[in-house]
Amino acid sequence: MKELKISEAVNIKVNGRTTESRDPLTLIWTGSSLELNVKCSELWVEMAGPYSAQENWIAIEINGEVISRRMVGPEREWVCIFRNKMNTKPTRVRIIKEVQAMSADEEHRLEFYALRCDGELLPVPEKKLKIEFIGDSLNSGEGSIGAKEEEEWISMFFSHVNSYPYMTAKLLDADYRVFSQSGWGLYISWDGNTECAVPRYYEDICSLMPEKRFKASGFYEKNDFNAWQPDIICVNLGTNDNEAIKNTGFTDTMQIRNAAAAFLKKLRNNNPGAYIIWCMGMLGDNTAKYIKEGIGDHRKESGDERVEYLALPDTEEGLIGARFHPGVKAHERAASIIAARIRELLG
Repeated sequence: MKELKISEAVNIKVNGRTTESRDPLTLIWTGSSLELNVKCSELWVEMAGPYSAQENWIAIEINGEVISRRMVGPEREWVCIFRNKMNTKPTRVRIIKEVQAMSADEEHRLEFYALRCDGELLPVPEKKLKIEFIGDSLNSGEGSIGAKEEEEWISMFFSHVNSYPYMTAKLLDADYRVFSQSGWGLYISWDGNTECAVPRYYEDICSLMPEKRFKASGFYEKNDFNAWQPDIICVNLGTNDNEAIKNTGFTDTMQIRNAAAAFLKKLRNNNPGAYIIWCMGMLGDNTAKYIKEGIGDHRKESGDERVEYLALPDTEEGLIGARFHPGVKAHERAASIIAARIRELLG
């Protein structure tokens, strides 16, 4: 088998926001992936998942289907992706980061160093549709895997491939990115911290990670929006703002309304051609009123009619997964609703 550094490889596709560095290729956001189209019988990838508190998990997808899920250790190791396949036709591979960006973990990242295979790398076809998903734990797949009684906030109970962003993109055969952080809000987090508001960090590659390592590595740089423009943006924010109302006594709901309008302006400035869908409701919709008002304010101020609100059904008892979050069946239902609406928009 021949060995090839990621930094020297051609015909590899990187999905998700990251820097230009490929030595190593470093992934931070949930759903980010290394994608290959290989004609070989055996494939190995050298990777590492450094962390100080929350480890990485990956899912391995072969020809569009997830065939395994595993933890990644902090040290460099060679992982066998497949072997003994017939090499008469190409095999499509995605190695997917299952865990969200862990903003409190100063080491958390997924790194790819090299490939080994007994064949060739072919070009990875681009898909016709691009979707960006922006949100909180619902976009991060928290609790979408694991038994209902599980309550620990740990990496094991995050699963991107069991979440509606992954499922929606698969239903529509779309490329996609996810920008999400568990517990964070549109204006305020579940525990009342206005610093933990997703829109504050949207224009940077990944500036919500600890500064010491990640600023020096380029993740605090501005995101290059021209390099990847979504056709559709799905926002699911407001659930944790409601938790702040319940948990902390936060009452200034006009801030939620204003934050919705301001974020829509920011999204439109950076993504002029995208249709924006604000979808919410899997864990209640008590802040929907303020978000809808914010959407109305944005439309009135800008004349932007390519924005709408899409209600998602609340997650009933039988569909609850781990950590009191929606389980996989609830995510499947949400994905079908969002995909159906996108199909209508695309005609």
